[in-house]
Amino acid sequence: MEIRLFGPPAVLRGGRAVALPPSRKVRALLAYLAMSARPATRSHLCELLWDVPNDPRGELRWCLSKLRAVLDTPERARLRAQGDSVAIDLDEGSVDALEILRCVQQDVRPPARLEALAALCERGEFLEGLDVPRSPAFSGWVLAQRRRLRAAHACLLEQRFASLPPAGHDALAALDRWLAVAPFERAAHERMLEALALRGQFREGDEHVAAAARRFEAEGQDWGAIAHAWRALKSRHSGALTLAPGAILTTASAPTEQPTATSTRRASIAVMPFIDRTPGTALRGGLGDGMAHDVITRLAKLRSVFVIAEGTMFALSERHVDSEDAGRRLEVDYVASGWLRRGPEAKLSVNVQLTQARSAHVVWAEEFSGALDDTFSVLDEIGNRIVSEIANQIETAERNRAILKNPSSLTAWESHHRGLWHMVRFHREHNEQARQFFEAAVRLDPTFARPHAGLSFTHFQDAFLGWRERAAAIEQAYAAAAEELMADDHDPASHWALGRALWLMDRKEEALRELHSAVDLSPNFALGHYTLGFVNAQSGDAELAIAEADQARALSPMDPMLFAMMASRALALLRLGRYEEAAEWGERSVARPNAHVHIRAIAMFSLALAGRTAEARAMAASIQRVQPGYGREDFDHAFRLGADLQALVDKAARTLG
Repeated sequence: MEIRLFGPPAVLRGGRAVALPPSRKVRALLAYLAMSARPATRSHLCELLWDVPNDPRGELRWCLSKLRAVLDTPERARLRAQGDSVAIDLDEGSVDALEILRCVQQDVRPPARLEALAALCERGEFLEGLDVPRSPAFSGWVLAQRRRLRAAHACLLEQRFASLPPAGHDALAALDRWLAVAPFERAAHERMLEALALRGQFREGDEHVAAAARRFEAEGQDWGAIAHAWRALKSRHSGALTLAPGAILTTASAPTEQPTATSTRRASIAVMPFIDRTPGTALRGGLGDGMAHDVITRLAKLRSVFVIAEGTMFALSERHVDSEDAGRRLEVDYVASGWLRRGPEAKLSVNVQLTQARSAHVVWAEEFSGALDDTFSVLDEIGNRIVSEIANQIETAERNRAILKNPSSLTAWESHHRGLWHMVRFHREHNEQARQFFEAAVRLDPTFARPHAGLSFTHFQDAFLGWRERAAAIEQAYAAAAEELMADDHDPASHWALGRALWLMDRKEEALRELHSAVDLSPNFALGHYTLGFVNAQSGDAELAIAEADQARALSPMDPMLFAMMASRALALLRLGRYEEAAEWGERSVARPNAHVHIRAIAMFSLALAGRTAEARAMAASIQRVQPGYGREDFDHAFRLGADLQALVDKAARTLG
């Protein structure tokens, strides 16, 4: 069975078209179920396709019966309606739109397949001619799918061009198709100009730049980078800088500013204004714009990604430029977009998704909700979670991308993320490899601040875990942190790294000042909150330590340092005399990936103080298996325990003999 959604919807079985019912709702239901990654609930389908029907469940049953006649055969029932869920069985079947989306997520795309799939996109618009009146939810879904598929189509055409000789007729045809789909994509214009220069067609290049200038100016877009690229190409291929007679663009009229080079240091992101889908509310302004402003501001404070300014994003939105088109126009790596709705009983729901701009691949999507009893409080809480998730997802995606590249071809940004991948393994050999990648990143770009923080962390691990001579490692941790602070004193990671180094040097008050500076610069910096909890758990305010550890976990619930956040909470609970809770958190910390030997020791002491001696002895045995000869001196050497916690550890040690 084949389901075609480009052009008017169609179903083919064995290559022969199956007659579809004339009902728009039936065709809409077919398309939605075919594109769904998981079964849909009946209530959701009713909300999607009916505004205020008399009997939505009854109408849905009628539509399903008509759809069953199209999809099912005596040998196989493809429409699965079990209980409240509805789905289409697509085993041994295909959906053209899904094939497109799957292809752009693959690393290897044969040219013949690229051409075949691009041709599918050109059969017609997604669900061409299918309009379901008084169904705004379905109309919004169709619009989102069209945007997503248009971006995927552009990605296919870009890859198709890359597989061809750059100056051939086929390459020019591929570029024409690419520009037809993405007319404001600078990369496509530059590839077209390069192909024309290679063919010696300088007049055609002048005309192309002039046409592009008119089009970009009509949309309020900057075309200066295209003009400068063409001048450089002409200089390289012909030595000529003067434009052909009759062309609109001249050397005098071309923008004088030089285009900004694509940063190799940070991934870039554009955050679109959020759409307010609350009934009776304007699509723009109010809560939706406020949420986008908040996310942009908080992301910028993290300093880990390059964030497009909100003025640009709001201007594009005013021109009704969708998120996929905006991402490609701005040449960013990621686009965040979403919508919100104020529902009954004062509840706010916010839906967010993060997309890779070049491939239209959805990296992450989530729905957040909260009670609107205190509007500012719930917006702050949801904003925190959104920003932290976006930053973590980008970090993970960049690490995974860097690990697949040849080490000799890495940029400073990629070397940094390759180092991060090794760093969070918490293993001696991985730590050494991480250090080498961070050092490479610093060599490639000495002004890039973040690798210095990574270097400091590797030296911190050496000192904390006893992998190298302690005094030298501490000195190097401090020196690397100081280098980052000089490179970017507004980066929260620089103050975090310096705070950790100062703690190693037993300069607690100075360490706390730097750690507070980190979270003041960026309240969403989870590692800053965790380290405040880590320090206070040992010798400061135990209640504050728990609050900071909990805040870190809320901001980054899948963080590689999650085991340490839990262990810090366990230490603070011990100081408060809540031994059983401490034992629970100690066990949870040990169960996390990459938990090192000190974490096991915290769990062991917590279990002993909770009276669970047998389990504590079993944990002690596991410590010896992991690191034979590990003893009390190793633990005391690593931490800076206050007198009360030191007495508790002594008591636990005596219990265990």
